[in-house]
Amino acid sequence: MARIEPSKARQVYLLLRDRITAGMAVGSTLPPEQVLAAEHAVSRITVRRALAELEREGLILRRQGAGTFVRMRHTPNPVIADLSDMLANIEAMGRTTQVRLLSFGYRRPLASVASALNLPAGESVQHSIRVRLIDGQPMSHLTTHVPARIGMTYSEEELASRPLLSLIERSGIVVARATQEIGAVLASPDVAHALEVEVGSALVALTRIIFDESARGIEHLFALYRPDRYALRMDLVRAEGANGKRWVPANDASAVPQAEVHIQERTKRNGRAK
Repeated sequence: MARIEPSKARQVYLLLRDRITAGMAVGSTLPPEQVLAAEHAVSRITVRRALAELEREGLILRRQGAGTFVRMRHTPNPVIADLSDMLANIEAMGRTTQVRLLSFGYRRPLASVASALNLPAGESVQHSIRVRLIDGQPMSHLTTHVPARIGMTYSEEELASRPLLSLIERSGIVVARATQEIGAVLASPDVAHALEVEVGSALVALTRIIFDESARGIEHLFALYRPDRYALRMDLVRAEGANGKRWVPANDASAVPQAEVHIQERTKRNGRAK
């Protein structure tokens, strides 16, 4: 995690880092310190501090009397998840990435989690926090809640080595559907430390709730992803619907009429609520 202090030096560091990672060629040179100082309206000492952090991260190489050069640095290819087949992606990711288990235990859930999972009053949950890694580098921070009756079917050691969804299905539960919401949050100190990013860095936030065939909640996931190592994608096609052509997932174009029904029903409910 970058150790540069939140100051003008940090601002210059972030601006230069973005400039380099946006496409500067390896071996190309950055402007001299005095030029950078004038460009960013800071002192040369501030520029030197920013350059020192960039050098520590392996982005640049400074040679006295020669200049500052962009270096090659290994960056893992980001994981790209297909939104239209998210449950399959969860399992695939579990097989191709590594996990670091930070906490494991049982507790009473927050009211919001209990409500989302439709838990009976007083039922506890198995709570865990994991960091998933790609090429040995942190990609996501995962906080999960699973009803205790399900959590007791797997051990702490198994959760540290196998995808949670496969452990749930091993217990005999049939996964039927899921809902998810996607947004963005700023990294708190503990999450920033785990993901090796600056405190306050922007992260992709995803809340996913998985249900069984009886519509009972079986997993509540709150996931935070580094946007440089994780991306969401959906392939779309134009298809005929009840109200004309619309964009739909490429692998589910036949669902357009049903999607139109859901939209109309939701619109009616909203109208009644008003």
